[in-house]
Amino acid sequence: MNETPRPAADPLDRGAGPLKVWLERDGKLLRLRLARPKANIVDAQMIAALDQAFAAHAGNPGLLAALVDHEGPHFSFGASVEEHLPAQCARMIRGLHGLLERMLDWPKPILMAVKGQCLGGGLEFAAAGTLLFAAPDAQFGQPEMKLAVFAPAASCFLPERIGQARAEDLLYSGRSIDAATALAWGLANEVAADPSGAALEYIDRQLAAKSAAALGWAVRAARAPYAARMKQRLAEVERLYLDGLMKTRDAVEGLNAFLEKRAPRWEHQ
Repeated sequence: MNETPRPAADPLDRGAGPLKVWLERDGKLLRLRLARPKANIVDAQMIAALDQAFAAHAGNPGLLAALVDHEGPHFSFGASVEEHLPAQCARMIRGLHGLLERMLDWPKPILMAVKGQCLGGGLEFAAAGTLLFAAPDAQFGQPEMKLAVFAPAASCFLPERIGQARAEDLLYSGRSIDAATALAWGLANEVAADPSGAALEYIDRQLAAKSAAALGWAVRAARAPYAARMKQRLAEVERLYLDGLMKTRDAVEGLNAFLEKRAPRWEHQ
């Protein structure tokens, strides 16, 4: 039986939660929908809601997959810049990385359906999934370098998904790529006018008749070495970010300049 979409944070307040969570396909598919358009910022509240949803359904033996999509024209503009400032940075980074580690260990495929902008922490979140379905207008990028910070999780996931040279291009330049390029590079699995519909079609045609138990073991067999590498790398880049980058003057200047809507004044230190 299908369930009505509802906010994860507060089922009684359907307009308050940053995430809508429900089951469909007779309880075999977990649906998660980012519900803070148009930016769908990956802030502490969104991270907590996503983490709670994945945790709550990890032990459901009948699930075949999860599908993440979004309200509004854009998947996500990225993480909260305010939460990158020194007073909140450690909590934000550790919270996001904790969510990504949970996704790495999640027992079934996680499908992502992306339209519009998928940037920064939004792309880091999407890249932690299993399969990615993109609309023709989708744009993928890691603009953090423009603020004098780097993208820690993307530094782990992108080299694995698109290769070292292409990942370094995006991480250093801060530029975005379109859906066709994402498909050619292996970041996206399919480009479709309706990415959520394409993901649902994939589930219906390729997964629905499978044993959920066997699929869980297949996910473990295929992803366990990858997950172990990613978790080790996340710990390494987290230390670089918090103990190295955030001690620089330019990192704080870049964040403040963005929030104050002015040009940054780099000291190169």
